Amino acid sequence: MAKNFDVVVIGGGPGGYIAAIRAAQLGFAVACIDDWKNAQGGPAPGGTCTNIGCIPSKALLQSSEHYEHAGHHFKDHGIQIGSLGLDLAKMLARKDTVVKQNNDGILYLFKKNKVAFFHGHGSFAGRTEKGYEIAVAGAAAETLTAKHVIVATGSSARPLSGAPFDEKQVLSNDGALAIPSVPKRLGVIGAGVIGLEMGSVWRRLGSEVTILEALPAFLGAVDDQIAREAAKVFGRQGLKIHLGVKIDAVKADRKGVTVTYADSKGEPQTLAVDKLIVSIGRVPNTAGLSGEAVGLKIDERGFVEVDDACRTNLPNVWAVGDVVRGPMLAHKAEEEGVAVAERIAGQHGHVNFNTIPWVIYTSPEIAWVGQTEQQLKAAGRAYRAGTFPFAANGRARALGDTAGLVKFLADEKTDEILGVHIIGPFASELISEAVVAMEFRASSEDIARICHAHPSLSEATKEAALAVDKRALNF
Repeated sequence: MAKNFDVVVIGGGPGGYIAAIRAAQLGFAVACIDDWKNAQGGPAPGGTCTNIGCIPSKALLQSSEHYEHAGHHFKDHGIQIGSLGLDLAKMLARKDTVVKQNNDGILYLFKKNKVAFFHGHGSFAGRTEKGYEIAVAGAAAETLTAKHVIVATGSSARPLSGAPFDEKQVLSNDGALAIPSVPKRLGVIGAGVIGLEMGSVWRRLGSEVTILEALPAFLGAVDDQIAREAAKVFGRQGLKIHLGVKIDAVKADRKGVTVTYADSKGEPQTLAVDKLIVSIGRVPNTAGLSGEAVGLKIDERGFVEVDDACRTNLPNVWAVGDVVRGPMLAHKAEEEGVAVAERIAGQHGHVNFNTIPWVIYTSPEIAWVGQTEQQLKAAGRAYRAGTFPFAANGRARALGDTAGLVKFLADEKTDEILGVHIIGPFASELISEAVVAMEFRASSEDIARICHAHPSLSEATKEAALAVDKRALNF
């Protein structure tokens, strides 16, 4: 007999589990279906983000940064250590522990909020007089019915044509997080967020890292000034980044992986590495959704078609996160999940795509919100810019981490903040002030007039806002 719910969420990643919890808070009977498994075969909700994405990558980034500091920077602080050793197995085990803590935390939140959790693969089975029938395939098969369905099935790594992932030598983000020994030579195809973060992890641990990027510009979505600064810093760190390349072939054997490609001048090149990470984008997970059983519209790229409110072509069927248009960001998925739950309840859910922050967790971190300078120029928008370097910030000097800058872009006439771009220490935390300011349509003068604690990294934000009016006080 089918189990009846007001709302069934297919997918337990950031968009799905947050949507389920918010819907339960609003008084609905809610179920969430997720098929992620841990090493023991038990439930591991949290999706790609928790299991093989955001959370484990940040754990390894932190561990590898500690290792690099111990090997190269502690001496600057007067800290003397003996021979430096690496217990990679323990580092990876710590990463796995962090992941499990997050998995268990989500299961606890389901219980706390009375969300029924079903461990298995969810798909549409048909329509009924009560709404929609959802099949759960797993150890204990179930059939659920619901008036409302929220699709939050996420995305998967896109493989390179002719070089499928084997997660031993040709690696996705999954395999990149679990390399059992530090490779002497590591290749990365794709200089995006995943490529740079994973390349940074293994470079710090001792790999010689070469990154191949098809686009002619480095970090094309980032403000040009910030991208140029990042390229300089990463180059000094030892990341070898080649732009404008065209991959011809990838061949893997017991000895390693060989990549043949044409460089930016069209000259043939060969890269021989021990492991190869492929990070060329992601594809939505809709193949096993059985959308055709109910007539759900899915476009030629595999995305569920939705309107601005995340409504699909079917009544009471919604979709959020990586499986729909927009940036593939966990926090974007969360905001859409909350908004959809509130819309189901008759409220006015809110997601402002113009104030969604972006972060690359390299060292230094890169974070931004709003428009870049090149976008403003292309649109013919008159603006003023202000920058402030962390080299002139007292807290950054005390940290010994002075690379980078903060950049403000504001409307020339109204002074409304149009974009804020940061490369530097804790940029992922500093960007939140800019997000709040832009959400309330603040001016750069507003930030310039707010008292910031001293000494703090956030003073660089204030100084950059002051610089829009050419009146920075410490540079």
